Amino acid sequence: MIGKGKSISHTKASMSYGWDQEKDAEIVLKEFLYGDSPAEITKEFKMLQDQNHNCTKNTLSFIISPTIEDGKRLESKDLNEITKRFINEMKLGERQAIAFVHKDKEHRHIHLYVNRIDFNGVAYNDSFIGKRSQLAAEKVAEKMGLTTVKQVQFEKEFNLREIRSEIKRRHDVTMKQFNLKSLDDYVKCMQVNGVKVIPTINNQNKLQGFRFKFDGHNLKGSEIHRNMSVGNIGKQISGLQGKSILKENNVSIKLAGKVVDLTPSLALKITKFIIKKAIQKGISY
Repeated sequence: MIGKGKSISHTKASMSYGWDQEKDAEIVLKEFLYGDSPAEITKEFKMLQDQNHNCTKNTLSFIISPTIEDGKRLESKDLNEITKRFINEMKLGERQAIAFVHKDKEHRHIHLYVNRIDFNGVAYNDSFIGKRSQLAAEKVAEKMGLTTVKQVQFEKEFNLREIRSEIKRRHDVTMKQFNLKSLDDYVKCMQVNGVKVIPTINNQNKLQGFRFKFDGHNLKGSEIHRNMSVGNIGKQISGLQGKSILKENNVSIKLAGKVVDLTPSLALKITKFIIKKAIQKGISY
């Protein structure tokens, strides 16, 4: 479950968004308030806010967002419980507050508005409110048996490890399966093996790297494996392109239907590798 929070000055506009019937909004909590419209609630907030003219951002706005799977099984009473527990964790009891749940999308989420000014005219300390909101949401999720951000991050990281491993495996297969002569060959053959390789080209038309698109993920080569940076790939398939760099000082290559330049550092890296390889094998270009 995700929690976000901030202080705002546009109370009525935010309240109207929360109460938006087009989003199938439902009130799940109402504390110390009697109005039946955004305008009426805003007036009630203002009665207390007028006691503290030093505080201009005088309304607290929160979004509490369970995961899609958790949201499917949460009823109104559960959403009310989540909101009450969140308010308690944020130490916002005994204040005017109203919360809505938007049900127009698959991902249910709560919009909570709390008067920053209490009944004594004192403003709530909003230091690090964003971080504290997330910590409060984590505690509520743990106590109610809901999915926490940490659990989501762990699952994402686990899935990402699997994705990285599979892309690397297909890279290795491509290197062995095909007689690659250029980076362009590599891009085309990786596509044959189900991975889309996207060249990253800067404004100077220089190749900076590759991104790998697979199964809904888009990763830099260096994020997958150190051997999958464009420099290391270039070294592995440096054949004909390498000879061109050495003989003609040519750092332009054809890639994905375009002619692009290698950056000086990339060209130098490949050249050094070719020279070293040539010396080791006793081959002279």
